[in-house]
Amino acid sequence: MMKDAFIALGSNLNTPVEQLKSALKAIDELTETKLVKVSSFYQSKPLGPQDQPDYVNAVAQIKTNLSALSLLDSLQHIENEQGRVRLRRWGARTLDLDILLYDNQVISSERLTVPHYDMNNREFVIVPLYEIAPNLVLPNQQTLMHLMKNFKSHQMIILNDK
Repeated sequence: MMKDAFIALGSNLNTPVEQLKSALKAIDELTETKLVKVSSFYQSKPLGPQDQPDYVNAVAQIKTNLSALSLLDSLQHIENEQGRVRLRRWGARTLDLDILLYDNQVISSERLTVPHYDMNNREFVIVPLYEIAPNLVLPNQQTLMHLMKNFKSHQMIILNDK
């Protein structure tokens, strides 16, 4: 039985829109994984240090037979293939792929926390997630519709080039 998972994508280096498109193609080509839906691409201000370019963010829904940790390994491999270098927390990056949700499971391990530990506070996650799954209920029974109320007046720019 394939599991639903939601992946956050972000980039602010080396043509970010192309980085996200390449990542989506790579995700869709993963063994036992199928891309189901992709949000619009959103331009947003950096979360951390402001001395870096704006980000392009999106959320993808996939179906997968991979375990959560195997999916994490595959996503980190895609990041590395696309030149991801981890220099500083919340620093500029060619590609960031985060597992937001994995089949309504709660996972807390050294390598992976699902639901993503800070997703509820990030407009660049909640807004695109709401776009593709407005009726989603999180593992803690909180609705995405409820979370979305905090971001109704977001300042992100929708880039229609996805």
